Amino acid sequence: MKTFLNAALLGLGLCALAGTAAAEVREQNIKFATVLNADHPQGVSMNKFAELVAAKSGGKIKVKTYFGGTLGNDVTFVSQLQGGVLEMAIPEASTLVGIKNLKEFGLINLPLLFADSKEADAVLDGAFGKRLVAKLPEAGLVGLGFWENGFRHVTNSRRAIHNVDDLAGLKLRVIQNPLFLDTFNTLGANAVPMPWPEVYPGLEAKAIDGQENPLPTLLSSKLYEVQGHAVLSGHVYSAWMLLISKKFWDKLQPDEQQILGDAAREVQGFERNAMRAYADKAMTELKGHGMKITTLAPAERQRMRDKLQPVWTKFSADFGQDGATLLTAELAKARGGK
Repeated sequence: MKTFLNAALLGLGLCALAGTAAAEVREQNIKFATVLNADHPQGVSMNKFAELVAAKSGGKIKVKTYFGGTLGNDVTFVSQLQGGVLEMAIPEASTLVGIKNLKEFGLINLPLLFADSKEADAVLDGAFGKRLVAKLPEAGLVGLGFWENGFRHVTNSRRAIHNVDDLAGLKLRVIQNPLFLDTFNTLGANAVPMPWPEVYPGLEAKAIDGQENPLPTLLSSKLYEVQGHAVLSGHVYSAWMLLISKKFWDKLQPDEQQILGDAAREVQGFERNAMRAYADKAMTELKGHGMKITTLAPAERQRMRDKLQPVWTKFSADFGQDGATLLTAELAKARGGK
């Protein structure tokens, strides 16, 4: 009986502590921005994050989501976070490459790096990913996790792509990042850096022939309306970095930081699963909308790999050899040391 009473009292004590912690959480308003649409798995996951934060904070921390580039683009989001004007954003991780001491983020996008999403998860959730996240505070940013964007594929309005040579001469929009520029210029295309909100109008006006993105983005952004062809090139794996302004983060109490961190960890798996399910759906629906989809044969993928070896070598060194060495080791571990 005494043991039971002690356990009961301990339970009441824990409840009291939990109640005290909840009472100490202050009212907070967080703006959370993206360039993508609300119905994209990323957008759905952002709203899921907002729901989790509200539940964990007893409704005191309110996350308002902004979609479709209404607050800017990935590049401007990062500068807004650094300045404390914006609280949260989910930019493409490669956007961080241009910031001092964050070049190693570019290693994620080395061409034909990962064989599948399982390898990417292992590397980004492991020592290599932790190394990248640890570099963010010095740049005025705090990282709350990697979300999957997925394997990127090329689309265009001019012709079907059956081999690497078919890319020659195509004017393709790429992320504003030297690695993406060099990758496609090396493959014979004319790479054009352009913020995402400008891409659909550019395709519609024929200012550019095509672009490259994962299948879910093609469907959610209705690129099938202005692009007739896609090739499953899988040339680069792409990840988003869930970011919060360090200026805002440092003003939060430890229990408020924990609420955001816990919600971020919980939603990471949700987002990755949602993206992978949506990618399968996107393939079917894009074909239904009339998009002609081709696949590079293994021999053509090897040709692409061979052509891009100088790009791999150059950017491994440019982005940071120490990071590249750790990445290679973590990738080997994910592959079972094979």
